[in-house]
Amino acid sequence: MGYLSELRRIVGNRPLLSAGATILVYNEDHELLLNLRSDTKTWGIPGGGTELGENLQETAARELYEETGLQADHFELLTVLSGQDYYFRYPNGDELYSVIALYSAKHVTGTLRINDGESHELKFFSLDNLPVMESRAAKIVEWIKANQSEKQGGL
Repeated sequence: MGYLSELRRIVGNRPLLSAGATILVYNEDHELLLNLRSDTKTWGIPGGGTELGENLQETAARELYEETGLQADHFELLTVLSGQDYYFRYPNGDELYSVIALYSAKHVTGTLRINDGESHELKFFSLDNLPVMESRAAKIVEWIKANQSEKQGGL
């Protein structure tokens, strides 16, 4: 059981503050990897909460592998995102304010596959043709589009 799950047993659905990592993975066509989330039935960007004793880069590596089966030689920290725009209410009523370390995965290897029950599908999308996304992911895409001069990671 993870740290946030343990806290949820104590505080119920009340708002929590959680630090975590979200990882941008691009393919050779500069399409962004998204996961169809099993909890919200919307598309998101791979990532998740930091466990006790874990640094954010370790979170990025763990979450990337758990959610996609991929590994990266390096993670470039792009920015840290937080505030009201990164509040989320899950379908079960849990509330969360996220502090997100946004990374770009570099030199990505592995076979794309779902290693946990958090996703139904993994797929690359053009930034110009994105599906309906979970609200925090949509805000991250807004940040990406505003900062496209940044170098993109790739497989």
